[in-house]
Amino acid sequence: MELRHLRCFIVLAEELHFTRAAERLHIEQPPLSRAIKELEDELGAVLFDRDRRGTRLTAAGAVFLQDTRRLFTVLEQARENVKAVAAGLRGSLRIAVSDGALDPRLSAFLARCRAEEPEIEIRMSEVPLAEQLRGLRSGDFCIGFAHTADVGDGIVAEPIWQDPLVVALPARHALLVHKEVPLHELRGHPLVLCDPQVCEGYCRELARLLQTQEHKLNVVEEVSSLDMMLTLVGAGYGVGFMTATKIPVSQRPDVVIRPLALDTAVITTYLLRLESSNSSASLVRFIDRLRDPSSD
Repeated sequence: MELRHLRCFIVLAEELHFTRAAERLHIEQPPLSRAIKELEDELGAVLFDRDRRGTRLTAAGAVFLQDTRRLFTVLEQARENVKAVAAGLRGSLRIAVSDGALDPRLSAFLARCRAEEPEIEIRMSEVPLAEQLRGLRSGDFCIGFAHTADVGDGIVAEPIWQDPLVVALPARHALLVHKEVPLHELRGHPLVLCDPQVCEGYCRELARLLQTQEHKLNVVEEVSSLDMMLTLVGAGYGVGFMTATKIPVSQRPDVVIRPLALDTAVITTYLLRLESSNSSASLVRFIDRLRDPSSD
């Protein structure tokens, strides 16, 4: 099995069209067809269904696509490590971030790491939680950050930071009579929440908090970014939620931020890592530095 076969397979799996795939690969269509046929013969499995309706991945092809993408991720990581060493660095750390777990503390922490160990390259990837968990288990990522400890077997979730949850309200809203908004007062109000596919872990934790209410939530919009949430809240679509650390970057004349009248309304940022792994010395130092109270 050659890498050219695998590259041909991935491009065709993405395009599901032989002519377009051949154009992307800068080859003619017959060599592409031969490469796919050779790969299928070697694997002993059909990877694509081809008929008048077009080209589709088989079940075997879909599974092989996931594994092949992981293989190319590992190859890319190996290439990056070699480049880092050749450039005078001593390796790299690949870190995943999910659930919008980004705030100024992380920026300051990364700046500290770069200042104290400039020879270690730190590469960040913002990915959905499910992709982060797969990447941690496959070795694509060294560690990750997320807003949930519900991560399954084999992965440790260590709480790093806790932040109060606050409510974003339109500048004219009935709930503004409260300096701190009681949770039960949100009952029935339209809500603008984060899309669970984008911020899966954060949405789980928020749902646990909100489901203490007896009535069904009135979710009118699900958004993929803080900016979109604030835009819809400012336009009067409904009420939104965010952590207190996001307040400095959320100042808008059409949105008012209020705390919740509930001490337990907090969102925790967790450090995720494999339960049993032979961590590099640079990764151990990174984690120890993160646990250091002075990094807050």
